[in-house]
Amino acid sequence: MRLRARRAEGDRGCLYRGALQTYALDDIVLSTRDGDVSGGAGAAVAWAQARTFHHSLFTVERLRAERRASVSVCLPAREEAATIGAIVEILVELRERGVIDQVVVVDAASSDGTAEIAASRGAEVRQQAELLPEAGPVLGKGDAMWRSLSVLTGEVVCFLDADSQDFGPHFVLGMVGPLVCGPEEVQLVKGAYRRPLKLGEVALPEGGGRVTELTARPLLNLFYPELAGVRQPLAGEIAARRSLLERLPFATGYAVEIALLIDAYREVGLDGLAQADLGARQNRHQPLGELSAMAYAVLRAVAERLEREGRLRGVEDRRLLLPRPDGIEQREVPLVERPPLADFLAAALER
Repeated sequence: MRLRARRAEGDRGCLYRGALQTYALDDIVLSTRDGDVSGGAGAAVAWAQARTFHHSLFTVERLRAERRASVSVCLPAREEAATIGAIVEILVELRERGVIDQVVVVDAASSDGTAEIAASRGAEVRQQAELLPEAGPVLGKGDAMWRSLSVLTGEVVCFLDADSQDFGPHFVLGMVGPLVCGPEEVQLVKGAYRRPLKLGEVALPEGGGRVTELTARPLLNLFYPELAGVRQPLAGEIAARRSLLERLPFATGYAVEIALLIDAYREVGLDGLAQADLGARQNRHQPLGELSAMAYAVLRAVAERLEREGRLRGVEDRRLLLPRPDGIEQREVPLVERPPLADFLAAALER
């Protein structure tokens, strides 16, 4: 593949495969051995060149000196006592150094002391059930993220997973950097990283992210090829301008990441999206048998959006059937979405 582009004026650039450069999407010309890359695939490749930022571009000193917006960092957490303390300590230090403004842990009534550990390290801790109780019972991680917007004060909101085993300051710096001192067009940033696979004492350099590779990536290539350049479409590391998040619906369960990505793309276009290269990320891995429900939720969220766009018809709300040695297990995988927070709060005022 050959790439020709002129450097965009007035920008310090993105680090992509070792080259420090920023590209304007309209200026990129692509070709391959098999011919020109065009349509959605061409847009995906051009976007990956123009909107992939390496975390090393955004140092503590740069963000402290140049950031143009306040920043809240939120960690939805459930039974994360093993990792939450170290993560919060790093976030609180960044807050004290003037890089971010707020550190919030939204706890799912953990029984292992997650909330107590986070509070002792300096985080603001909220129980998810106490946020927007008028919306009813909390229905999963996506619901907790949606409710957290009611207590997050930053103009930029950064969601991070609470089970990262190799967390460092670069996770925050890389995620919020493009939003607070990068191109003004960027509205949402997805985390991008290598996913090692750890099985017991055996660690492989690749192999994590099984639902991403077997479900999310093929779906995006087929139905949203412009988003095929997103390396980790199901990454829990998401940073965005609050003004955008308040305009988007939130899927309540496993589908929240893919739904936010597609909806943000529809709202602000490719030029409004970016990804931050964070190196590698190690976290807990779900047993293989549990991945069916996750994949099904991702598939249903994509199908729901295709139906709204008029590209798919007849999708029914069905249970997930899982053949077992002793029969068929029927599992509920509901696709429930919270409305855009701005709409929810406006409706509440009218009642």
